[in-house]
Amino acid sequence: MSDHLGKSGVFINSIVGDGTRFVGDLELNGLLRIDGDFIGNIRTDGKVLIGKNGRAECTIKADTVVIGGVVKGDIVSKGKVVILSTGMLIGNVSTPRLISEDGVILNGVCLIASIDEAPAPDNSKLSSNFIEGEGLEKYNPAKIGQ
Repeated sequence: MSDHLGKSGVFINSIVGDGTRFVGDLELNGLLRIDGDFIGNIRTDGKVLIGKNGRAECTIKADTVVIGGVVKGDIVSKGKVVILSTGMLIGNVSTPRLISEDGVILNGVCLIASIDEAPAPDNSKLSSNFIEGEGLEKYNPAKIGQ
């Protein structure tokens, strides 16, 4: 793991690299980038970046979340959620700001409100085929948007 200060003075923690699989829960300060496979829960006051080849099956609670790969799970953000054109989100989002580029795949409920006003995401609103045990294996970030 490399720790160094970015321009903003925030620690950049590169945790899950391409070709790596991590299972567990992470609580951190600063920035987390996922370019491999991650299963678990993430909690940070900083940013979470899911790279184009990244796949995450987890609940994310963060200030800012940027999705360029695949996320299966719920996101609670007190800042903003950005889904890039290469991104796919299968889960619910609670955030004050949601930014979505053309070509995004999103299956879930979006609640755009301040976190103080927003209830926790409710998985019961997801379509059943995404809840009944399908893992991330079937989702290939390289094929999104094709």
